[in-house]
Amino acid sequence: MDTSAPTAWHLPIAHTHHVSASAGVLSFVGGAGDFDATGRICNPGDLDRQIAGAMANLAEALAPEACTLDDVVRLKAHYTADCDDWEVIAALARFFKVDPMPAISTMPEPMQPFSGQTIQIQAIAQRGWRTHSDMRVAPRPVPPRRQSLFGGRVVTGGLRAGEFIAVANRTAEDAEDLVNHPDDGVAQSHFIMERHTETLAALGASLQDSVKLEGYYFGNTREQWAPLSKARASHFREPGPVATVVPCHRLTPKEALTKVEVMAMRELRNGYDKYIPREDHWPARVWDWTYATPYRQAIRLRDMVWLGGQVPAQPYSNKGRSVMEGQLLPQTRFTMSYIEDLLRPFGRAPADLKLMVCYFTSTGTEAETIAFAKTLADCVGGALPPMTLVPKPMMHSPNTTVEIWGVAQG
Repeated sequence: MDTSAPTAWHLPIAHTHHVSASAGVLSFVGGAGDFDATGRICNPGDLDRQIAGAMANLAEALAPEACTLDDVVRLKAHYTADCDDWEVIAALARFFKVDPMPAISTMPEPMQPFSGQTIQIQAIAQRGWRTHSDMRVAPRPVPPRRQSLFGGRVVTGGLRAGEFIAVANRTAEDAEDLVNHPDDGVAQSHFIMERHTETLAALGASLQDSVKLEGYYFGNTREQWAPLSKARASHFREPGPVATVVPCHRLTPKEALTKVEVMAMRELRNGYDKYIPREDHWPARVWDWTYATPYRQAIRLRDMVWLGGQVPAQPYSNKGRSVMEGQLLPQTRFTMSYIEDLLRPFGRAPADLKLMVCYFTSTGTEAETIAFAKTLADCVGGALPPMTLVPKPMMHSPNTTVEIWGVAQG
């Protein structure tokens, strides 16, 4: 661990790691938690106090990148507690005193990476976006019985800060707190993508401007994944964004079967909104999907390289087979080799990563997280970037134990 700043918080791992970093105009914080200067959780099991501690640590992490909480555009919270998304969104929103609040995405999880932890918070910030001439916000409908949580404030569904756009994740829940199409994950997927289309349109953009899709679904077989995947993909044409979709094990409301969010980039030129061309590389070794999709594996625009979720799939193949089946640490090393392959054509390497988001199979022990982080450190070959580490009881199948995506300095 980095002992050069003993008063700063850090993760309880034995490897030097950054808590914040920047690429292009964006600054990233990985899994900010209620950690103290020794890496200990200050308020084990207490969600409210951990939110306060994590937000204080988030502000501390942003400061070296010349950012404050007011500069946050997109906030993502993975939480483990007996509450629902609206309660967590409201608790987080209280730390943002100026409107509009950021786009806040939430994900309930059955476990956290470190002992006693109940929440980790990831942030994407852009310095001074509130002073930009091009700032647009699309509201998110709040069910009537939840509106009192926000004291009359407007909840952000989508936020455009100059060229960067964040759209909060959502289920197929409507404005009346009812989930559309219960028991039909495909229909729910279409409902969500249609709402995201409407939000992006209000911000002068479309799904084709997406640079990143991140989603969740119930299931651990290809047969459960494929119909929902095809439903989401049908809303894009080539070239689409990079994508990461992993299994979930809990959603709210309980009838929800999937949850999706997008991030996008679009420029304003001479008063017109314009698509931003992307540089795209897909080395032959890197796996492909088992059916034709519009998604890409790595794209660069505005000095940022966005990566799709990499898995230990068989190279040079689209058959969906895993290598080193069921072996987390060997599969993690193999997956990181794909990230190295994808960054190489851009003239970049894993050491250029400024955010890494890692989903991995775990029984829930801190020791497993620490071993996983050590493997990541071995592969990066230097100080680890800001990381969000999300343990899961099961990933896509018993054979596939890890999925990693990130953003690199381009």
